[in-house]
Amino acid sequence: MNKRIVALTGAGVSAESGLQTFRAADGLWENHRIDDVATPEGFARDPQLVHQFYNARRRQLAEVTPNAAHHTLADFEKNYDGDFFLVTQNIDDLHERAGSQNIAHMHGELKKMICQHCKQQSPINDDMTGEDKCPACHKSGGLRPDIVWFGEMPYHMEQIMDALAQCDLFISLGTSGNVYPAAGFVQQAHATGAECVELNLEPSAGAQHFNRAFYGKATEVVADFFATLQMPQNA
Repeated sequence: MNKRIVALTGAGVSAESGLQTFRAADGLWENHRIDDVATPEGFARDPQLVHQFYNARRRQLAEVTPNAAHHTLADFEKNYDGDFFLVTQNIDDLHERAGSQNIAHMHGELKKMICQHCKQQSPINDDMTGEDKCPACHKSGGLRPDIVWFGEMPYHMEQIMDALAQCDLFISLGTSGNVYPAAGFVQQAHATGAECVELNLEPSAGAQHFNRAFYGKATEVVADFFATLQMPQNA
C-alpha cells in the first residue's frame, strides 16, 4: 500500500525562484519591520503602507516562475497513486502555477483579499487601496490582503491536523522551523508514528525531530528525494 504523505513547504522552496525568504529572527521582511506589515495592529496603524507592501509583493509574482522543486511536487502529486497532501506556508502562487492541486495555504495568499465587514474572500490580481469596495457587500474601507498575520489563526488547521494524524510520511521542505504552528508539525507527525524527513538548505530549528535529512539547494534535493519515492515499493 502506498504511503499517506504530508509535505510542508516554506520560503526556501520559493527562494530559488527569486522570492526573498522570510526570517522572523531579524525582524525585517523586504526591509520593513514585521510589526508594520505583518500584524493586524500594523494594518490598523497604517493601512496605506501595508497595501503598498503587498501590492509590491503581488506585482513581483509576474517576474518569477516556478522552479524545479515546485514542478517536482506537482508532478509527484499527479503521478502518485496514494494520498498526497501539500501544506505551504508560502503566500505566492508558484505551487499552483507548477500544477499542484491538493494544497492548503495556511498563511493565506497574495492573490486573495478578504473583507473585514462581511468576511468574504475574493481573488485579486491588481493593486489594492483602502478605498476599494468589497465585491460581495459593496462596502469600502474594509478590504485587506488575505494574509494570516502574527497573532492570527492560520487557515486549514483542522484539515492539516487530521492529515498529520493519519500520515505515514511527513516531509518538511525549505522551512526554518522558527514559525509556529508549522514548526510543530514534525512533532505531531512523529507522535503518531510517521517517518519524518527534512529537505532544507541547512538544518532547521527542529532538525533533531526528523528521522532523516538531506541538505542542499531545493531544486536539487527535492527532485532527488522524490525520485526515490517513485520507485516500486518492493524494489
